[in-house]
Amino acid sequence: MQTHIDRMRYNRAMLTDAEKDAIRDHYRTLSDNLPGFRPRASQRRMLAEIANTLARSLEKDGDDWPERGGESIAVIEGPTGVGKSLAYLLAGGVMARARGKKLVVTSATVALQEQLVNRDLPFVVENSGLPLTFALAKGRGRYLCPYRLYGLTAQHSQQSLLQPDPMMALWDHKPEQAELDALSAMADAFHYRKWDGDRDNWDTIIEDGLWSRVTNDRHGCLKTACPNRAECPFYLARDTLENVDVVVANHDLMLADVSMGGGVILPAPEESFYCIDEAHHLAKKAINQFAAEHSLVQALGWLDKVGSVVVHAEVHTGKAELASQAIDSAAACVETLTEWLWLLEGEDVLAASSDNLEPSWLIEDGILPERLKTPAANMAGSARALSKQLDDMGNALSDARKDKNGDGDLDKTATELGFLIGRAEQLMAVWDLFDTETAENAPPIAKWITRRAEGKGDYLFSASPVSAAASLAATLWRRAAGAVLTSATLRSLGDFELLLAQTGLKWLPKVSCLALDSPFNFDEQGELYLPPLLASPKDPGGHTREIIEWLPKLIDPSQPVGTLVLFSSRKQMQEVAAGLPAALRERLLIQGEIPKRTLLDNHHQRLKDQQSSVIFGLDSFSEGLDLPGESCVHVIIAKLPFAMPTTRSAKPCRAG
Repeated sequence: MQTHIDRMRYNRAMLTDAEKDAIRDHYRTLSDNLPGFRPRASQRRMLAEIANTLARSLEKDGDDWPERGGESIAVIEGPTGVGKSLAYLLAGGVMARARGKKLVVTSATVALQEQLVNRDLPFVVENSGLPLTFALAKGRGRYLCPYRLYGLTAQHSQQSLLQPDPMMALWDHKPEQAELDALSAMADAFHYRKWDGDRDNWDTIIEDGLWSRVTNDRHGCLKTACPNRAECPFYLARDTLENVDVVVANHDLMLADVSMGGGVILPAPEESFYCIDEAHHLAKKAINQFAAEHSLVQALGWLDKVGSVVVHAEVHTGKAELASQAIDSAAACVETLTEWLWLLEGEDVLAASSDNLEPSWLIEDGILPERLKTPAANMAGSARALSKQLDDMGNALSDARKDKNGDGDLDKTATELGFLIGRAEQLMAVWDLFDTETAENAPPIAKWITRRAEGKGDYLFSASPVSAAASLAATLWRRAAGAVLTSATLRSLGDFELLLAQTGLKWLPKVSCLALDSPFNFDEQGELYLPPLLASPKDPGGHTREIIEWLPKLIDPSQPVGTLVLFSSRKQMQEVAAGLPAALRERLLIQGEIPKRTLLDNHHQRLKDQQSSVIFGLDSFSEGLDLPGESCVHVIIAKLPFAMPTTRSAKPCRAG
């Protein structure tokens, strides 16, 4: 009987003639529609590898999913010029439609996501005849919360912006008039549908502090009880995802979704074929997903608000005992954090000096000194208790709201409590990691504390696993219907072993790996020039001065071509821009000064008008940026951004 089942699974796990014909026909249609199209051997090989890999996906047997060993996962290194996106969109799109799956395409950079949605997918659909529908998926934090925005901009609420509330714990100042004006402008634009509520589509840069006031997280969201649910940008976008063939997302959103169980925002892993582009970033992104940090001062700030918020919640729920327990747990957290403040003042390694105002203490091997183990355990216990109690109060408040839709005070309390639940989860995540001692042969947990110079002094507690391999294997690879990992650079020292180890794929013995050749002749098609700089990059001032001297020699502002200048430091980028001659400075388009889409539109328009254009960008502009032909003839790199093996390099990135 088992042999018969295995044979049936094997037969289903083969590429069918219909699927082969579909891929071949759509590829031929694409080539016929494009004059001068030259088939690339490496691209055709990638098409075949993806199709055969996804065909090996095992289907559900009754109510159970089969144990996966990586048979439907491929790792493909495709250098520049292969045409990777066309290959995985065409083969992946055909296979997803044929097998009843969603194609989930993820990348590390916003640039590539926008390229996929705005150029690559429309190109494939128009020229190949493959009828794919698609949408871009973003995290909740990229969308406006209309309920919060309208509440902040209503006439009776203007003064409340100047009053203390739980969310003020995220601000380091009271709102200024310019910020109030910006909020009003956003409210008007959204109300009259001149703006869709997507942060990336606002016509100017919205500062993080201001945006945090008008976006929301899953804890503060009123969900179906929200009076603005019908116009909520996040829910409108999520509803769209249910009706498309291809979902384009970023690695962070994919990892967040699978860490919550899968199928929360994106399609469930068992129903998805993943095409993971820029896959060399995946291991680091996964580590950051499981990392956690919190500021001691900010924690004390929001913990002080717990009492007033849960008392308001008690009025609506009648949960007096639960409110009392939450107040006690918050007080215990404050007491232990105050103890930590006293303990850290005595640590020489965290003593600030004129040379280093923000020193960091990396805990050796992630093992806390004996004197800190008990305070860490106490903090972890109190944080866990508080998180559970606030979560229980949130559930009780949700039940109360079912009977009282439209109660403004109840909704306000629910939003405030949601903010506290999110902060408590973050607090618990940090201290659970600090309190964890890993097994002898397991990868350690990195733990470090940073002294912060602002205000009257603060400490940042940070912790992170050094490997996310086991988590990826359990939450993604053993559940996904199929996956293709690709990038221009995936091998180290000629093989894939490091990538397989870092991503947990080494535990799936049937994963296939393929390294493709580039169709480009780099020796003849490019030129590498190394200016003889006198200053070392370790001398920021001297290095910056030399870049200012060299750029006018390397860039001719009279030539109508595009130049991309990449920096590893925003400060250096701004200093170089300020120091250039006026003729070159007026040709600059600087990342961060205007929205990226506007910047690229301006760049292409200048070239169309036979003018030169120079983009100054940071690391996120080094990958996935679509600048074909004359739009990028010259790339200048100020300094190769190799991460240094210090405490700073281990530090998790903050959300932007």
